Amino acid sequence: MESAPVSNERLGFGKMGYGCQHYRRRCQIRAPCCNEIFTCRHCHNEAANMLKNFCDRHELNRCDVKQVICAVCDTEQPVAQVCTNCGVNMGEYFCEICKFFDDVTAKGQFHCDECGICRVGGRENYFHCKKCGSCYATSLLDNHLCVENSMRHHCPICYEYLFDSLKETTVMKCGHTMHGECYYEMIKRDKFCCPICSKSIIDMSKTWKRIDEEIEATAMPEDYRHRKVSACLPAFHPLLSQPASQPATLVSPPLVWILCNDCNDTTEVYFHIIGQKCSHCESYNTRTIAPPVLPQ
Repeated sequence: MESAPVSNERLGFGKMGYGCQHYRRRCQIRAPCCNEIFTCRHCHNEAANMLKNFCDRHELNRCDVKQVICAVCDTEQPVAQVCTNCGVNMGEYFCEICKFFDDVTAKGQFHCDECGICRVGGRENYFHCKKCGSCYATSLLDNHLCVENSMRHHCPICYEYLFDSLKETTVMKCGHTMHGECYYEMIKRDKFCCPICSKSIIDMSKTWKRIDEEIEATAMPEDYRHRKVSACLPAFHPLLSQPASQPATLVSPPLVWILCNDCNDTTEVYFHIIGQKCSHCESYNTRTIAPPVLPQ
């Protein structure tokens, strides 16, 4: 007959039990890749990735764990929630698929079959986006831009792999993801473009209006004023005064081609030293793709 689980209080361990900086539990795992014993896979990965020989560095696949060691009676045994020797419950939350133990059930752990791993935060508060390939908060349901496998990459700031990171993740307006703490640090340093696609990540309309006013009040430098530039322009160009086969005479400021990072449109605009405004979405988050031609 199978023995009933023994509570932490009966054993005198308190509600938190044993554990490490990552999890609280009453067992350790034996890593099948190196046959060493660790409290959790994160402890294993931190130690393995500090080995002097780069070729020896490796990470533990959570699903490969076969043996655990009870922290109460030191009995090594196949993975299970209850110790076969002393009957202690080795984790209040246990996932047989991930071989995962955790005593702090207030985290709201749940296993996502689509992700293939355990998540925290409560199953009722999350949904799995099949296109993005990850679980998102229900507040983002039908309220985010889908990017295929958006979580299966490294944070563009700290370069930690996002999909199974223990840190909170933020989904930006463009659909790309990064750590929440990295996102807020970036905003604090006045960086308002996605590090991956360069789109604006917050509403910049007030900023664009201020730039409009600054351009209105800022005269172009002498090099760009009262100068004439010779260039061959397409037929029927509004500034042409003769056929396209002949050089046309332009009065500065010259025209430049820009690419808008926000709407991905290309536009021909007059060059200004402060910035170039997209004529489609009125954003200044642009870059010049054909520089102005200056007189010799």
